Amino acid sequence: MAIVHFPLKLIGRRMLAPSVGHYQFVRDDGQPLDFVPGQFIQVHFRYADGTPAKRSYSLATIHDHALGPGEAVEIAVSYVPGGAATALFEGLPEGGHVEASGPFGRFCLMPGDRNARYLLIATGTGVTPYRSMLPQLQSLMAERGVEVVLLQGARTPAELLYGDEFRAFADAHPGFRYVPCLSRELPPDPHPDVRHGYVQQHLGDVAPDAARDIAYLCGNPDMVDACFEALKGFGLPVPQIRREKYVSSK
Repeated sequence: MAIVHFPLKLIGRRMLAPSVGHYQFVRDDGQPLDFVPGQFIQVHFRYADGTPAKRSYSLATIHDHALGPGEAVEIAVSYVPGGAATALFEGLPEGGHVEASGPFGRFCLMPGDRNARYLLIATGTGVTPYRSMLPQLQSLMAERGVEVVLLQGARTPAELLYGDEFRAFADAHPGFRYVPCLSRELPPDPHPDVRHGYVQQHLGDVAPDAARDIAYLCGNPDMVDACFEALKGFGLPVPQIRREKYVSSK
């Protein structure tokens, strides 16, 4: 089956961190973009010499899927110095278009899950899929009392992508705990759940438990590998650990 390409029109952007932009698009061919939270799209472009290239971006879009598919497409883009995709996004004017395909991927919450708790672990833009999962998690907390812990790794408070949104969600939902792990500097007046160090160093704080947990790992491959081994060490079987690695490329 041929992969369908479609146009996305830029309708807004803002900086999430010194080197990460949040981009808001709408699908501009009259079709909706039906996706499952956790999936990604691919953006297609050409290098200066005409060679085709593509980059994958997890959807950050918050959408109530009970109301049917939407047209909004939101992604977080890491700027890589000298990067071809970075040049494409930095130079894109509001109202400008990129070519995309998708959605793809299976890094999603599974309808058959009966776990008591989700451990969501991320670094960098790997936290993006968890933002799109928030409405789904809200429903699961209400329907079957599932608990959620989000461990988000960053170097500094300024690099915690969507951190204010996750903190507000945790404040509004007692079943959701937000644990930022900061390796370089802490905020002046940290929330009690803020930790100093790397996410893998603080897995023990949440006491991973094979009888109740399903874990998601997304982001830097070294973090994903370290947490995968740590979670196995806590007794989690491999099918209860779902992984997606983000490899940055120019």
